[in-house]
Amino acid sequence: MWSFWLIVSGIFFIIEIATVGFLVFWLGIGSLLAMVTSFITDNIMIQTIVFVVSSCILIPLTKPLADKFTGKKAVPTNAYTLINKHGIVIQDINPIQGVGQVKVNGEIWSAKTEDESTIKKDTEIEVLKIDGVKLIVSPIKINSLL
Repeated sequence: MWSFWLIVSGIFFIIEIATVGFLVFWLGIGSLLAMVTSFITDNIMIQTIVFVVSSCILIPLTKPLADKFTGKKAVPTNAYTLINKHGIVIQDINPIQGVGQVKVNGEIWSAKTEDESTIKKDTEIEVLKIDGVKLIVSPIKINSLL
C-alpha cells in the first residue's frame, strides 16, 4: 500500500508545482506520512486517518509560517493605500458643519479629524485611517530645531 501513497503524494506535488498556491503541498506531506504509516500497519483506515488528520493539522499550522518565508504580506489596496500619506487641506475641516476636503496623491477626499478639531485650508495633514468615505486626518506637527 505504500506505493499508492507515494503515487498520491507525487500527484499532489505535481499539482502544487502547477498551481504554486502552497496549499496542495501539505496534502502531499500528509500522503508521505500515510506512506510511513503503511510500513507499520496494513490497515487502510488507519493510513487514511493519518493522511486526513496530518493534512488538516499541517495546513492551518504551517501556512502562516510559509507565508512569512515566501514574503507574502497583506498589501493595502484601493483607498487603504492612503493611510500614513501626507496631503493638504483644500477646504477648511470644520466638524460642526461637517465639511472639509483634502488632497492626497492628487485626489480630493472628504475629511474629518479624529479629535473633532478644526484644520484650516493649506495646512499639511497626515491620513490616520478611513471611516466610510471620509479620511480621518491630523495636522502634521513641524518640529523646530533649537
